[in-house]
Amino acid sequence: MALLAEFNRISADFADVADFLNIYIAEAHPSDGWAYHNNHNVNMHQTTKDRCEAAKILANTKPLAPVVVDPIENKATNAYGALHERLYIIQNGVVKYQGGRGPEYYHLSEVRDWLEQHVQASKKHI
Repeated sequence: MALLAEFNRISADFADVADFLNIYIAEAHPSDGWAYHNNHNVNMHQTTKDRCEAAKILANTKPLAPVVVDPIENKATNAYGALHERLYIIQNGVVKYQGGRGPEYYHLSEVRDWLEQHVQASKKHI
C-alpha cells in the first residue's frame, strides 16, 4: 500500500499536467496460486467479471486515479508487457517512459523525475 500512497501523491502533485490511470491486470499473487499469507483473498481470475470483482478491492482504497480493468484476454498486459506491474508515461499516443517490470524495477521516483523535467521544459517554452 505504500506504493499506492506514493502513486497518489504523484497523481495529486501533477494533476494539472497529466492524467493518471490504474489498470487492474491479472492478480500477481492469487490465493489459489503463488500467494503471500498477508495478501487479500483473491483467486486467479477465470473471467473478466472475476477480475472486475477483484479490482473493487483496489477501488475501495480510494486511489486518486481511476481504476479500469484489463479484460481477461489481457490486451493491455500483452500490449505493454505489464505483468506483474509496470509504469508508463504516454504523451500524445507515444510512450515517453517505460518503467521496468515490477516489483523489482518499479520505481515511482523515475515517474516523478520525468514529470518534473517535463514541467520544467514546458515552462521554458512559454
